[in-house]
Amino acid sequence: MHDLSVALRSLGIDVTLFASSDSATDLPRVGDHPSLAALQHRNRQVPPPGVPAVLDALQLEALRQRLDRFDIVHCHGEFAHAALLGPRRRQSLTTVHWRVDELDRALFFAGFPDLPVAAISAAQEAGIPASNRAGVVHHGIARDRYTFRPEPGAHVAFVGRMTDQKRPDTAIRVARAAGLRIRLGGTIDVGNPDYFERSVRPLLGPDATYLGPVDDRAKGDLLGGARALLFPIDWPEPFGLVMIEAMACGTPVIAWNRGSVPEIVEEGVTGFIVASEAEAVAAVDRIGQLDRAVVRRRFEERFTAERMARDYIALYRRLLAA
Repeated sequence: MHDLSVALRSLGIDVTLFASSDSATDLPRVGDHPSLAALQHRNRQVPPPGVPAVLDALQLEALRQRLDRFDIVHCHGEFAHAALLGPRRRQSLTTVHWRVDELDRALFFAGFPDLPVAAISAAQEAGIPASNRAGVVHHGIARDRYTFRPEPGAHVAFVGRMTDQKRPDTAIRVARAAGLRIRLGGTIDVGNPDYFERSVRPLLGPDATYLGPVDDRAKGDLLGGARALLFPIDWPEPFGLVMIEAMACGTPVIAWNRGSVPEIVEEGVTGFIVASEAEAVAAVDRIGQLDRAVVRRRFEERFTAERMARDYIALYRRLLAA
């Protein structure tokens, strides 16, 4: 949301951000409530299960009081805003950042067939009912967030949640079979911490290092110094932001052919699309054939925040003209 909001403003759009009081932004912001993360840090414990719903209600009340001030209301995430928008639904846009083939999404779409929904990939859009489809807008990130690295180091990288959806264990096996070191960054999935202990930790060693969570600076060092990003997903990934973060560094992507991957990775240009560990090992051996400058250039052409903002502006105009 931050990259989009900043890019929209740079293109002349008057943006008001509805967000928690601890959000780091120089945009006009509405919201007196703390974030869930701030509450957890302040109280030194995970907030009770009902707290996220309360925070959502506070943010939606702030929106309700100001709803008539905006041409377009662009919502990200979950569902409660749809009822609040009422007759304004057709002058709104909702971006769903998760998979859309689960029961809660099906109930949501069935209950609000007049809510325009932007997909973040064509793969995701295929699961959205036709009445809700507003278009596809691929994610973008700030052009200058990551620095192009023409010369990689001697490792491959994995960045993502330590979960069986992302399969860091597969990444370790591929790197080891290819004879390369791997460095892994990301959070341990709070919903399934046993996966890391059972399937990842036993594979760690001198050639497979877990770095823990990584911020943008550490992520840039990790991705930029890598020969390739390994992306061995085991679920229908709606987008996969780390793929374009790697490309911003000039680092090619070796990704499993699931979800949005064929839309993001250009075979033989910005990486290789594979279907097995054996194919991934072979792709690692061929990664030197790819030009890292071309990988960076394709990022600049396809996945900047400015391009994303222009695509969303086109959707806003279409909705307002309907």
